[in-house]
Amino acid sequence: MSYNCDRNSGKLIAFEGVEGCGKTTQIRRVYQWLQSGEIPLEYPVVFTRQPGGTNLGLELRQILLNTDRGINKHAELFLYAADRAEHVATFIKPQLAAGAIVLCDRYTDSTVAYQGYAHGLSLEVISYINQIATDGLESHLTLWLDVDVEVGLARTRRRGSSDRMELANLDFHRRVQQGYVELALAHPQRIVRIDASLNEDQVFQQIQRILIQKFEEWGMNLTWGMGKNNYNVRSF
Repeated sequence: MSYNCDRNSGKLIAFEGVEGCGKTTQIRRVYQWLQSGEIPLEYPVVFTRQPGGTNLGLELRQILLNTDRGINKHAELFLYAADRAEHVATFIKPQLAAGAIVLCDRYTDSTVAYQGYAHGLSLEVISYINQIATDGLESHLTLWLDVDVEVGLARTRRRGSSDRMELANLDFHRRVQQGYVELALAHPQRIVRIDASLNEDQVFQQIQRILIQKFEEWGMNLTWGMGKNNYNVRSF
C-alpha cells in the first residue's frame, strides 16, 4: 500500500494502540500543541477518527461499538472498511491535498490488529480490503502507544464507560497487542513505538520529539528561534 506525496502535500499521522493506551488524550494534546504556534509549523492541522470521521462514519460507529449488538466478525470487517472508504475519500485525501497535517485516531493498523490478529480473519484479505478502502493511502507515520493490556483496560474501567470492543475478553486484547507488535516489526520505518506506560506528560514529550524529528525529515521548513533545544530532539 502506498501513496506518494511531495513535500508540499500534507501528512497523515495515525495514532494506534490497545484500549486504554491514551491515544485519544494524546491526539488532542498534539493538535492543541501544533495549533499553538509553539513550534514554527506553517501547515494547517486537523484531527479526526475512525470510525466516526464523517456523517456516515458516525452512524457506523454507533453500530460497531454498541454493547447491545452482536456483530458477525466478517460483517464487522466490512463496516469498518465502509467507514474508512468514506472517510479517506471525503475527508482525509482532500485535507492532504490542501497541505494539512491530518492526525487520525486509528487507521488501517487497527483493522489488522483487531479483525486480523484478534478475530483471526485472513491478513491477506484484510490487506486487500484496506487497499481498496484507502485507495492505497498509507499513513506517513504511525505512533503506536504501547501499554500492557491489563493496565489499559484498568484505565477504561476508571473512565466508567465501555464500548463493545473494550468489553471483549482479556485473551482478545492480548491478541490485539500481539498484532501491534508484529506490525511494528514489519514496518519499522512507518511505525514508531511510544512507551504509554508512563504518565501523560512523559508520553506527550516522547511524541513531541518524534514529531519534530519527522517534520524536519519531511522538509517542512521549520524556522527555529531559541526553543528547539528544549525538545532535545536528537537524544530520543
